[in-house]
Amino acid sequence: MPSHERQVTILALVSPLPPLAIALALLWTGGFEPRTQWTLSILLVALWLILAAMLRERVVRPLQTLSNMLAAIREQDYSLRGRRAGAGDALGLAMLELNSLMDELRERRLGALEATALLRRVMAEIDVAVFAFDDEGALRLVNAAGERLLGAPAERLLGRRADELGLAACLDGDAPRIVELALGAQRGRWEMRRGAFRQGGRPHQFVMLADVSRALREEERKAWQRLIRVLGHEINNSIAPIKSLAEQFRDLLHRRAPDDAMRDDMERGLGVIANRSEALTRFLASYTRLAKLPAPRLAPMDVAAWTRRIAQLETRLAVEVRPGPDVTLLADGDQLDQALINLVRNAADAALETGGGVRIGWAREGSRFALTVQDDGPGLPKTSNLFVPFFTTKPGGSGIGLVLTQQIAEAHGGTVALSDRADGHGCEARLVLPC
Repeated sequence: MPSHERQVTILALVSPLPPLAIALALLWTGGFEPRTQWTLSILLVALWLILAAMLRERVVRPLQTLSNMLAAIREQDYSLRGRRAGAGDALGLAMLELNSLMDELRERRLGALEATALLRRVMAEIDVAVFAFDDEGALRLVNAAGERLLGAPAERLLGRRADELGLAACLDGDAPRIVELALGAQRGRWEMRRGAFRQGGRPHQFVMLADVSRALREEERKAWQRLIRVLGHEINNSIAPIKSLAEQFRDLLHRRAPDDAMRDDMERGLGVIANRSEALTRFLASYTRLAKLPAPRLAPMDVAAWTRRIAQLETRLAVEVRPGPDVTLLADGDQLDQALINLVRNAADAALETGGGVRIGWAREGSRFALTVQDDGPGLPKTSNLFVPFFTTKPGGSGIGLVLTQQIAEAHGGTVALSDRADGHGCEARLVLPC
């Protein structure tokens, strides 16, 4: 079958043939001189060929332009534009739509290039190592931070497997998590995050490593400072009177034999030593209790029955339990009992100072459960140490109730917070847990 262009050429030649044949017949039968007949015949044939060529050009050239523009789109060159684009005819309308497509693709490509440039700039500047691995575990992308972490340029790293780079542990297990790795010449702890994407139809994984060693060391240093400060304060409070009394007893025994009065003084002093030793023992036992909180054993627990049971344990005043929706938690009942007991006890202590009351309520907030304990006490003290172990504002307080409650809430994937009530005097404790 002849090509489309040949078909157009044949059509352009055949279309003017009838009028041309009629003109030539009239010319040769009209009695003109032979010289004139040949001259006019040549002119008519030339005119026929010129008209055929013009007709072919009018049809073929726009199609060639459309072909060139489609080829440019395939090559992602959006700079070509077609002329005579308009809605006056089908070909002009097609050219107009193709020009519009070119403009839109150019804008999209420009936006993609700008977004890619921004992403590359961010990847180069962030202090987080980013790696991308294909489905065979081979490295396909690494940023500048990753190069510094592994101690080699990208040219030497790309194509190598994760186990060769020391990153095999990052492709398995839970994420995010803290991992300890030996990479290059350094060993440390990193926060590892992982995700999946597809490129070229093949699955890939990206791994991000953020160095948390410095931050963790700083937090550990602060934690040790708080621990040493608290331990030093409590131990000094016990050691100072014990040392003072022991020196007094030694001086008395060196000066004279003990009489009845001296024996009484020594018995009182030994009582003080025993009390302080017992207090120090209780203090260390409390610290042990905080450090050895077991993992929660989850079981279904009805919230309404739980709150009513804990409210009845407070005998100094009546605790009001406000009805709430039916909620069943998957939690460790013993641990949550202790957490709510601590919150209710603190609320009762505050309410007794002002003669107010205590109320417990709860509600569902999407996939979360929120329990509140409100009191009519004087409100929160102006301090940020409420969740510091052994810090207390109450005489005789242990300072571990809120800390233990916080640990129990976090072990269940929740939070606990204290704030002054916005609707009046008093404090509100808010315990939030997953349903």
